[in-house]
Amino acid sequence: MTKIVFFGAGSVVFTKNLLGDILTFPELQHSTITLYDIDPVRLETAEQMARWTAKTLGAEPTIEATLDRRKALTGANYVINMIQVGGHPATLIDFDIPRKYGVKQTIADSHGIGGIFRSLRTIPVMIDVAREMEEVCPDATFLNYTNPMSMLCWAWFASTSIPIVGLCHSVQYTTWQISQYTGVPYEEVTYLGAGINHVAWILRFEHNGKDAYPLLRKALEANAYPLQDSVRMELFRRLGYYVTESSEHNAEYSAHFIPHAGEIERLEIPIDEYIRRSEENLKEFEQIRGQLQRGEPFEIERSNEYGSLIIHSMETGQSRVIYGNVRNEHLIDNLPNGCCVEVPCLVDRNGIQPTRIGALPPQLAGMSRLHVAVQELTVKAALEGKREHVYHAAMLDPLVAATMPLDRIWAMCDEMIAAHGLKLT
Repeated sequence: MTKIVFFGAGSVVFTKNLLGDILTFPELQHSTITLYDIDPVRLETAEQMARWTAKTLGAEPTIEATLDRRKALTGANYVINMIQVGGHPATLIDFDIPRKYGVKQTIADSHGIGGIFRSLRTIPVMIDVAREMEEVCPDATFLNYTNPMSMLCWAWFASTSIPIVGLCHSVQYTTWQISQYTGVPYEEVTYLGAGINHVAWILRFEHNGKDAYPLLRKALEANAYPLQDSVRMELFRRLGYYVTESSEHNAEYSAHFIPHAGEIERLEIPIDEYIRRSEENLKEFEQIRGQLQRGEPFEIERSNEYGSLIIHSMETGQSRVIYGNVRNEHLIDNLPNGCCVEVPCLVDRNGIQPTRIGALPPQLAGMSRLHVAVQELTVKAALEGKREHVYHAAMLDPLVAATMPLDRIWAMCDEMIAAHGLKLT
């Protein structure tokens, strides 16, 4: 029987959505679903949600919940990772200290100084999990949804042979969004994307086999897009290709927007957005817990996440193409081998098989390499425990470099290291 572990199952809404996706497949309806979290209240709520979801869908999985990590992982076939190390208090540190030094952020979970420090507190946990999986489920596949995607996956590549794929929804959402801007039905669209997570690019965008990028350029010139997506449209105007993560994310990924007078207001860049989302997530958890205790129903509908599709394809052999974050082994020629890249992957009984892309257009590779350099140093800092790598990662980040001189970068890093209690020498 297939055993699927929800690691960090206290992310209750995400657990509901992924479990709902999994249990819509008849072949997976009798799987063992193991829920693991370090918070007993959240774990109890996740178990209630899982049992409600299974009953509502008429599925009969074996559902178990445990605070024992080793027990959860033992015998697993798939481990779905959704953890957030440090939770809301750590998120506040990632915003509050940089803000003191003049760094304004929007999401701070994938790139930039927030992404660096989220990596530094998450990678050690990930490596501990990898070591335990080597002992109790060496043949399992690790499906990672936790950010910072690229840095966590890169650290995993460097530390274990357990298969991993990083999963995001930015490619799916972006191609759907730009199909709306161009006025073409999404089901008639084909596309090819590649790059690094959150800074991947739609290299080809076609409607019924014909290049649809001219339609997107018309939408750009006619301002036929939401003002909140202005950052990506500006990058499209300059670079010729559309980037695959939202404008609020990409606003903090470069030096061209937030540091310049008037750009935050002109482009409606939502500074401190993730703090607001994190606070809403806390409120939403309490609401969901109350609904479950009152026996109130929830809506179940299939999401566009890849996790269930991967499991179903590997179990049944049905071939699918998904976008995954994988090790660059001659997949993208002008990004470093060994880094984490996002490319289309074939999935079937043979597992996850990435597609070779070749070379990105040079301007796109250049934008991506800015972040790859930061990722490499951050991974080295986490794996080697060296403070100097943190300094160097921060000084290379485009937004940080555009905001302050080197002595203040060093001081900011020192303050954040202390605040997070990181053991670096």
